Amino acid sequence: MSLTRTLDVAALLQRKSFFLFGARATGKSHLIREQLAGRALVIDLLRGDLSLRLAADPTLLGAMLGDRRGPDVWVVIDEVQKLPSLLDEVHRLIEERGVRFLLTGSSARKLKRGQANLLAGRAWTAELLPLTWPELPEFDLPRFLRYGGLPPVVLSPEPDEELRAYVGTYLREEIQAEALIRRLPQFSRFLASAATTNGQMLNFAQIGSDCGVPATTVREHYLLLEDTLVGFLQPAWTRSRLRKAISTARFWFFDTGVAHALAGTRTLERNSDLWGRSFEHWVGMELRAWLSYRRRDDPLTYWRSAAQHEVDFIVGDHTAIEVKSTRSVTSRDLRGLAALAEEGIVRRLFLVSDDPVEAKRGPIVCLPWRTFIERLWSDDLIGGE
Repeated sequence: MSLTRTLDVAALLQRKSFFLFGARATGKSHLIREQLAGRALVIDLLRGDLSLRLAADPTLLGAMLGDRRGPDVWVVIDEVQKLPSLLDEVHRLIEERGVRFLLTGSSARKLKRGQANLLAGRAWTAELLPLTWPELPEFDLPRFLRYGGLPPVVLSPEPDEELRAYVGTYLREEIQAEALIRRLPQFSRFLASAATTNGQMLNFAQIGSDCGVPATTVREHYLLLEDTLVGFLQPAWTRSRLRKAISTARFWFFDTGVAHALAGTRTLERNSDLWGRSFEHWVGMELRAWLSYRRRDDPLTYWRSAAQHEVDFIVGDHTAIEVKSTRSVTSRDLRGLAALAEEGIVRRLFLVSDDPVEAKRGPIVCLPWRTFIERLWSDDLIGGE
């Protein structure tokens, strides 16, 4: 299967230097080889010999460029978090020579926590996420919901094995080797609990009780998941006036397959609650990827009222999306969107489901999931303010 990624790193470098973050196995190195071969100097900090030389003498980076200068000179530093001190030299080369850098990493933790030089706006940030709808020529929804979109998993005849190896690598190389957690067994139990409650409102006390750790430790563990890019917080949308909104955030893992691997999922039955949650998870990841790749700064939030009305995703203040895995939409499925419509703030209201019938029910547009995703990536579904 041939995979063409949506993110165009050459187009990014034509605009400015960039940090390109992405979790392990999302395909950053492959993307660089595919799109920048022969166009950029690539420095892989996983190469021990080169990393040691640059650590001893960061000015070697400038010497590797010779006399070249200007925005047409591109340099990729892969896994830049391995050598944060190199960013001072990157800063100098951007300022003095106008060189463009693509700085990739699978963890922002060392950069954020080590007071690294983040280039003070001289480099923007982009993210490479798991594979999305337009990147897969043969899209199999049941397989994708179960195994997710990491390229090695998608391309493997044994996706279960790939996911198990991924989880083991994450714990061994991202967590244990970097000494990010002192007690790995407790963290492993936390991962399982976090995956089981994927997409639900955060409850540090409950998960702490399940794992036998304080709530403060659970909070730190969630921050670690964010820093290592395997999950993200979805804030609550709190602008509703007629109904009091709950302000607690939700947490999502970055990939459906990784969430299942951590939770110990063996099968995913079509009519189960887990299928419905995975379906919602997938639609949310497509929305997140679209916002990221289109360079949109609209926040992706959710809404829940104190009276338990809920809408799964709100883009900015203008577009709301409720996700239902049902094959036959009923008025019950529309209640959250209908309550949100009464607020008079969000203008576009969509219900996405497995119902093949496209319909308009009052202000709510009901779309089959395939139609919704096609229109999303065609850029004719979500507008702006």
